[in-house]
Amino acid sequence: MKTLKFKFYQHKRNRYLKLTINAAGVIYNHCIALHKRYYRIWGKHLNCADLQKHISKLRKRNKFWQLVGSQAVQDICQRIEKAYQMFFKHNKKGVRPPNFKKVKKYKSFTLKQAGYKFFSGNRIKIGSKVYQFWDSQPIEGKVKTITVKRTPLGEMFLLVVVDNSNHAEIKSETKNGYEIEKRIKLSVGRTDLGCQQISESVLPCSSSVSTGKIAGFDFGIKTFLTCSEGFSIQSPQFFKQALNDVKKASRSLSKKRKGSNNWEKARKHLARQHEKVVNRRRDWFWKLAHQLTDLFDVLCFETLNLKGMQRLWGRKIGDLAFGEFIEILKWVSLKKGKLIVFIDQWYPSSKTCFHCGHVLKKLELNIREWRCPSCSSVNGRDENASLNIKRVGASTLELDGIRQVFAATVV
Repeated sequence: MKTLKFKFYQHKRNRYLKLTINAAGVIYNHCIALHKRYYRIWGKHLNCADLQKHISKLRKRNKFWQLVGSQAVQDICQRIEKAYQMFFKHNKKGVRPPNFKKVKKYKSFTLKQAGYKFFSGNRIKIGSKVYQFWDSQPIEGKVKTITVKRTPLGEMFLLVVVDNSNHAEIKSETKNGYEIEKRIKLSVGRTDLGCQQISESVLPCSSSVSTGKIAGFDFGIKTFLTCSEGFSIQSPQFFKQALNDVKKASRSLSKKRKGSNNWEKARKHLARQHEKVVNRRRDWFWKLAHQLTDLFDVLCFETLNLKGMQRLWGRKIGDLAFGEFIEILKWVSLKKGKLIVFIDQWYPSSKTCFHCGHVLKKLELNIREWRCPSCSSVNGRDENASLNIKRVGASTLELDGIRQVFAATVV
C-alpha cells in the first residue's frame, strides 16, 4: 500500500468539498451523541452495524447530510467503532473514548469503492462535481481509497491510497518469543566484540546499493542521534528557531475580535507559521532517513516511551519529534529493503559497560561520562549506549559469532 498526496487547484467549486467535510463533522458528532445516549439508557455499547442503519435512515431525511456519500458515512461509523475498541482494550493505559469535535476543525472524509471517478487531465469527480488537482506524481496501481483533507489554512488536498503490486510481500515469523519480518538474509564475519561487518546481503525489493553494514543509534535530548560508528547528528530544532515568529503571530491573534475578518487573517498567519515548522522538520527527516539507509543495511534503535518523555520535557520532545522520524525511517527502509531493529525498552543501554558488561545500579541524567568500576574504561553516555544497542540488535538477528543478549523486534 502507498499513499499519494495531491493538492487541489484553488477554485470556488472547492466550497462544496468544504461543505461536505462540515457535514461529515456533523454526522460524526451525531454518532458520538448516539453512542453516549445509548450507553446511558441501556448500559451497553452500540453496535457499528446498527449505527450505520440508523444513520442511513436519518440521512434520507436530512438534505445537508446527503452531501456526504454513503461510503464516507460508513467510514465515519467504522472509525468511531475502532476508537471505542481501542478504548475498551487499552483504557488502563490512558486511552480515552472518542469525543465531540468542532465542525470547523473537522479535517477530512474518506471514500472507498464508490463515490468518485478519475478522468484524464488530472481531474476527479467527487459526488456530482469535477475537481482538478496538481499532477505531481503518477498514480500507479489499483486505487483502494481516496481521502479529501482540509488544512488549517483552508487548502484542500487529495490523498490516494494505491495497491502497489510491484512491492514484494513481507512474511513474518515468530522466533525466540519475538517477531521477525523476513526481508533480507544476513551472514556476518566477526572482527571483535562490538564491530560486525555483514559479508552478504540479499535485498530482493531494494532499490539502493547494499553496504553490508550494521549500526546502533541512541536518541538523546542534547544530541538527536548518536551513532555507534563514531558520529552524532544534531537536531535543528525548527520550532525553537521559529518560536519568536509564532509568539508574535499568537499575540496578534489574541488582540483581534473573534470571527472578524482581521481575526481570520491573523489565524491563518499563525497556522502558516506552524505549517512552515512542520514542513521544514519533515523535509529534514526524509533527507536524514535516506542518508542513514544509504549508509547501513541494518539500523538498531532503542524503544522509546514517548508519552513519558513528553511529560518530563514537554515542548523539547515535541520539537525533536522522535516518533515522526521513526515512522518515516520505517517507510524508507521498507522501500529500500533495509532492516530496522528495536531493542527492548527496559534494556539498560546507558548503564551497561560495552567493554566488560558491568551494569551500574544508578546513572543520573546529568552524568554524560562515567568510569566503569570493573574494567576502569571511560564511557561516554550516548556513545556507550549506541554500541550496546548495536550489539543487542546484532545478537537478535543471530549474526555469526554473536551471542543473543536481549530480545528485540525487527521491522
